[in-house]
Amino acid sequence: MHQKNNCMSYHIDETFDKVDFTGGLEKGDYENCSFLNCDFSNSDLSNIRFDQCEFVNCNLSMAKLGQTAFRKISFDNCKLLGLQFSNCNKLGLAIRFTDCILNHCGFQYLILKLLKFQNCKLVEVDFSESDLSGVLFDRCDLSGATFDRTNLEKADLRTSINYLINPEINKVKKAKFSYPAVLGLLTKYDVVVE
Repeated sequence: MHQKNNCMSYHIDETFDKVDFTGGLEKGDYENCSFLNCDFSNSDLSNIRFDQCEFVNCNLSMAKLGQTAFRKISFDNCKLLGLQFSNCNKLGLAIRFTDCILNHCGFQYLILKLLKFQNCKLVEVDFSESDLSGVLFDRCDLSGATFDRTNLEKADLRTSINYLINPEINKVKKAKFSYPAVLGLLTKYDVVVE
């Protein structure tokens, strides 16, 4: 169903398949919509509200997210290079990522409690000053990811690799780690573990 009023469009229960949105997506609200095999790369998604939508096999790399609302959103097998989630509308921000490439993304200053990253590449992602308490990092590659004054309390990183986290400047109480990846907490100390 597509409705338009006051220059804003409203889309509900629609499916968009193999659509090229590189020129932009119509401003408005998208509720319970599916985006399949769509290309949003370098597009401007600012001031668009996505509520209970799914993105499957989509490319959103380098899209602009100024005040974009992502509420109860799932990204599956998507390419999301360089997105600045820290520019999103913070109200109701809830996202799940599965089999996604999120290299060079920014999640600074966000409250992302209970977020799920499953089998994702998070190379050189910035989580500075974010609340990641209870977040699940399941089978993720966190090479070069920045954790600076980040709350990781009760986060689960047991199946993830390549993270370097300084426990002196990050909150890690009751966070879950596994060997040998947990040695990433000791890198700052330049110790030898045999």
